[in-house]
Amino acid sequence: MKAWTLKILLPALVLALLAGAADAQSGTKKLYRWVDKSGQVHYGDSIPPEYADQDREVLNREGVAVGSEQGTLTAEEARARAEADKAAKEAQKQKLRDRVLLQTYQSVEEIEVLRDRRLELVDSQLMIQEQSLATLRAKQVQHMKQATRYQPINKDPKAQPLPEELSLDLHRSASDIETQQKNLDKKKQERETIRSTFEADIKRFRELKAVAPH
Repeated sequence: MKAWTLKILLPALVLALLAGAADAQSGTKKLYRWVDKSGQVHYGDSIPPEYADQDREVLNREGVAVGSEQGTLTAEEARARAEADKAAKEAQKQKLRDRVLLQTYQSVEEIEVLRDRRLELVDSQLMIQEQSLATLRAKQVQHMKQATRYQPINKDPKAQPLPEELSLDLHRSASDIETQQKNLDKKKQERETIRSTFEADIKRFRELKAVAPH
């Protein structure tokens, strides 16, 4: 027995038959009730493929709904539900951020003070990294100047091959400069993130407090 409709049997009899079939097969087998697109009520111990997209109730042996299951979604329905879930999660996150914002600060000035402190710290780190990069580049220039006395930079047939130690120095200089430049770029991006995050917090705080910008 798979499914019955109200056109054939009364619900009580349908449920009794289904419950008996379920007991005969398995004590944990589920019973379902669903309504198709034409409004017809169905009962069954399994869902026929043509009704796979229908939401259904899970019934106990007495015919009382004890749960529900969602039908198979179309691609469009799945996309719409995913977008709705994403929007709900974003709204919840925004609500949490708003609460933290209001609990953390009493005024726009407090946010600006903390922002400036964070930026000053990053600026000092940027200055150190820029100085380090300048030092590395100066050493590279010295190594390159030394290398001009040797082949292959020096085209004089009498010039000696580039010493291995100097070759290693040139390689290390280029590698160190590349690494330091990446670190410097990363720190600059960190500064921009801090600035934009605080600006967004200030804007949102003003909206929540209805404070006019000065």
